[in-house]
Amino acid sequence: MTQIRVLNQAMVKEVLSLKETIQTVEEVYRGKARETSTLWPMIFYEFEPGKADMDIKSGYMKELGIYGLKLVSWYGSNPQQQLPALFGTTLLFDDQTGAPLGIVDAEYITGMRTGAAAAIGSKYLARQDSETLLMVGTGHQALFQLLSHLLVIPGLKQLLIYDPLAKENADSFVAGCKEQLLHLLDQPKIKEDQVELREKIAQLQIHAVEEIANAVGAADIIVTATPSKQPMIQAEWVKPGTHFSCVGADMSGKQEIDGAIFQQARLFVDDRKQAIAVGETEQPIKQGLIDETAIQGEIGEVILGWVGGRISEADITIYDTTGIALQDLAVTKQVLDTAEKNEVGQVVDL
Repeated sequence: MTQIRVLNQAMVKEVLSLKETIQTVEEVYRGKARETSTLWPMIFYEFEPGKADMDIKSGYMKELGIYGLKLVSWYGSNPQQQLPALFGTTLLFDDQTGAPLGIVDAEYITGMRTGAAAAIGSKYLARQDSETLLMVGTGHQALFQLLSHLLVIPGLKQLLIYDPLAKENADSFVAGCKEQLLHLLDQPKIKEDQVELREKIAQLQIHAVEEIANAVGAADIIVTATPSKQPMIQAEWVKPGTHFSCVGADMSGKQEIDGAIFQQARLFVDDRKQAIAVGETEQPIKQGLIDETAIQGEIGEVILGWVGGRISEADITIYDTTGIALQDLAVTKQVLDTAEKNEVGQVVDL
């Protein structure tokens, strides 16, 4: 028999540090650029179009000695049966023996690694003097995005919050934002020294905005995390020097920002093929506004210094992060290692 560690979401929250997640995801990008990691083709299947589907993202990480997959299922009618609409599960294997290493709930890890990914894009592509961040979308991902950016962008002083559905949503989010950021910071039982970050959160100016055009003009960094299929931000609103980390586009047809912005910007992605197929980059290419050569490089190449990122203070930069399996696998390995060290989770004979 083989022993395998099983972690539910509550157990993941006990051991998963956002600071460590950012470090892990950054190392993932380095490994991908060095080709010590391999992404396998994504599988997507609709059981009933618009009602139930699933996707499988998978890959191999030679440097960590693992391969594995994350399977996410979406059943739109589940809430009517008091079940979550989304179920996500990650499964890791040892690359030397093929033995399974762990089964881990993927929801919280996905939130953390997605926040980390977008923040890393901002870390390497935004202006060093960036002070104002515009968060477009107030859903599940927003808090992860904000806390990740606060960790990697030292000069952030102001957060502008815009909800495309209703100003009331942004008002409600702002009212509880600082408390929720501190709660997210406190989730792991394994504590880190976060005094400086706590002070930064306390001093933040956080405002809900109704007019997105004005907010775009005031922002140094813009993070978009919505399921939109229509651009919410127009090119004429964008000032020189702005950085975009686009998170929401993760399947064909989604679009959050005007394709004309791509014609003015330096464009970077997490994975070329995936960005062209399902990312924010898909629509500008299909519309003939840019072609594939507009992609300056992948973020790992920027981190390693192989490709120049921001060249001037006036550059508009875009980071199209679609989310890749390697992030899930590496962070899951991080979680399993920490859980084993701290005796968290259930070990079962398989």
